Amino acid sequence: MNGLAGAGTLVRYGSVANQCNDVLLQFDTGRGTTQRLSELGVTPNDLDAVFLTHIHSDHAEGLASLMQLRWHYLGSPLDLICSEDVEVSERTMSCRAFAEHIGDAFIEAGEIAQRIAENNKRHPDGPSGLIRFHGVNQTAADSGAMVVWSSGDVTVKAVTTTHIAGSLAFRVDTPAGSVVIGGDAGNSKSAPPRDTSTSESVEAMAEGAEILVHSAMHPAFAPGAGSDFPSLTYYRQSTVADLGAMSQRAGIEHLVLTHLIPALNTDFHGSVAIPGGPLEPKDFEKIAKESGFDGEIHVGRDLLSIRLH
Repeated sequence: MNGLAGAGTLVRYGSVANQCNDVLLQFDTGRGTTQRLSELGVTPNDLDAVFLTHIHSDHAEGLASLMQLRWHYLGSPLDLICSEDVEVSERTMSCRAFAEHIGDAFIEAGEIAQRIAENNKRHPDGPSGLIRFHGVNQTAADSGAMVVWSSGDVTVKAVTTTHIAGSLAFRVDTPAGSVVIGGDAGNSKSAPPRDTSTSESVEAMAEGAEILVHSAMHPAFAPGAGSDFPSLTYYRQSTVADLGAMSQRAGIEHLVLTHLIPALNTDFHGSVAIPGGPLEPKDFEKIAKESGFDGEIHVGRDLLSIRLH
């Protein structure tokens, strides 16, 4: 909204000399991911791995353009880490199928064949041929944080979360510090009465980490607060106040509120009017502080950067 890119967090690790470019990990690939990466001087070919918290389109739709560019410019295979298939009622949530069919529209349109005719060094299967899929077993990850990717001094763990089937949260551990990406996680209880809206598994994994990056729901959209925002959507994510309290308990130093609902500086979030008018960063910060969190609060904006030493 208002020119913002979709959900996405880049975690980079390395020395000061190489500007932290030893390992580059992208968590979620919402709309505009490649454009924002380019503003940081990062190309799709530079990434070492992509992690998807879940395959809602606002977290995953940018993967197609990212992989198309990596394929077009002869990039190497890329690790994609997300949930294994999950059966839900009469449907399957399949990150694997999403990856396998990431370039189908251009294949069917003949564009891939035309590009290969111009340069036969491109992978014959199109963008999907460059994806090395690593499925996270939901049953195993439901038992606690498990290692799903590593390279040198960098380790990534995952746990299952409550949001939609196949949802995950990730923790990156490096010698410089640790970052947790909570995605859209909510509490295992789908609605009140409950002690908190935040995820039990995310809280356990966040213990002792320096940074928590998490989607944040403002009470302006709470049921009964005067908006038409769906209560189902409100209850399946974490509120600002509960994120602040959870971060304090977990010892987080930097709480990054991102994927803000409602969005900032607008009268409408999609088609839903915001009671009382547009919200500003201070409206989110105030609630997080009042929750008892005494660390640094960062209200997410595109290209926000935090550096650990």
